[in-house]
Amino acid sequence: MLKKNNQTERIIFFIDGNNLYHIVKRMLPSKRQIEFNFRKFADFLAEGRKLVNVYYYTAPLDKSYDEEGYMKQQKFFDLLQRIPDFKLVLCRMQKVKIDGKIVYQVKEDDIHLAVDMVKLAYKNTYDTAVLVSSDGDFVPAVLAVKEIGKNVENIGFENVFSYHLKQECDRFRKLSKKEVAQFF
Repeated sequence: MLKKNNQTERIIFFIDGNNLYHIVKRMLPSKRQIEFNFRKFADFLAEGRKLVNVYYYTAPLDKSYDEEGYMKQQKFFDLLQRIPDFKLVLCRMQKVKIDGKIVYQVKEDDIHLAVDMVKLAYKNTYDTAVLVSSDGDFVPAVLAVKEIGKNVENIGFENVFSYHLKQECDRFRKLSKKEVAQFF
């Protein structure tokens, strides 16, 4: 495990956007997601360390299915792209039929996040990856990053987190509803 002094430790955030969106929506249903302050969120969790980048993984909605939702999401994406050192990674939205009902699912976001986390670790772009997700599927990527000497922190939430992911990360932080509310 690599140890750095606080101001020189380079960190990158890897945010599972779909996961974060649904958790925060359940946690604070009266809040408008477009008002979430990602810069304040990242600065708070960086704790004085050198923030290299924030990567946010999600997929665009289908405009033909929900034009109003699509336009709101595009406004949200525009706001994200204006944040310094913030990279929006758009993946694929797939239409599937479940029990006779059309449902849209975000696809490829987890694999893009995992590949970027490992690739950037090998390129020595960061000392610590901060993974904002409650999805235990990221454990193999976490183990690969740790194997090459990088640290991984996991940000979970009081209403949902992955016990397995928590166990494999160097550090785990569970955010309360009160803590999350301060970013609106």
